[in-house]
Amino acid sequence: MRLVVITCAVLEDEIGALLEPNGPTLQVVQLPQGLHDKPPRLRTELQETIEAVETEYHPDAIALGYGLCSRGIEGVHAQAARIVVVRAHDCITLLLGGRERYAEYVAAHPGTYWYSPGWNKNHLPPGPERYAHLRNHYIDQYGEDNADFLMESEQSWFKTYDRATFVHLGAGEVRKERANTKACAKWLGWGYDQVTGDPALLRDLINGRWDGDRFLVLEPGQTLRMTADDRIIEAIPFVANESCE
Repeated sequence: MRLVVITCAVLEDEIGALLEPNGPTLQVVQLPQGLHDKPPRLRTELQETIEAVETEYHPDAIALGYGLCSRGIEGVHAQAARIVVVRAHDCITLLLGGRERYAEYVAAHPGTYWYSPGWNKNHLPPGPERYAHLRNHYIDQYGEDNADFLMESEQSWFKTYDRATFVHLGAGEVRKERANTKACAKWLGWGYDQVTGDPALLRDLINGRWDGDRFLVLEPGQTLRMTADDRIIEAIPFVANESCE
């Protein structure tokens, strides 16, 4: 089997560490973090990358290093390859090793904001560095008085959280980013927790071991949509120009 992995940059180090030397993956293609902030943009860039990968590598399958990601992967499809997707809402499930573990943790700690080595590296998470960066940006754009007002509004959404949880698989700058997460939690007045992830889900995704409980395998000409049950996603026929909103 010829397999290509398309992944968010947040999982770059973990995927690199879990690739098996004689496994099926012949190429890993990385997309920038943050595309899920605008789901239509994620959908467009992911679809363009799938088409480019099919043209260049002619893979049997394409594995996506993404969760549902604000429904940004709904609508993607391939012409000749299968597409393999984890049954997950976001990348934290991929790091924790399964949607059940994710659901259990969030149920016990509903005010959790997640940090990880890749997440911290690829964007500014809530904390003092993010605050200073945004405030300076707003001062340059709108002046100091308006900047303070905008920062007050920006900080208000943090009140829905009370815990910073650092999850890792041992890849990336774990020690540095653990310390960074602790500092962010202290500055925000949140509690701190750390969780060692389970690599099995991500390892099986990128090495071709796909069971129906954890993964959805789309045949050529199929796409996916969100479900209202614990499957999270299901396969449907792709229809051109059909909205995914």
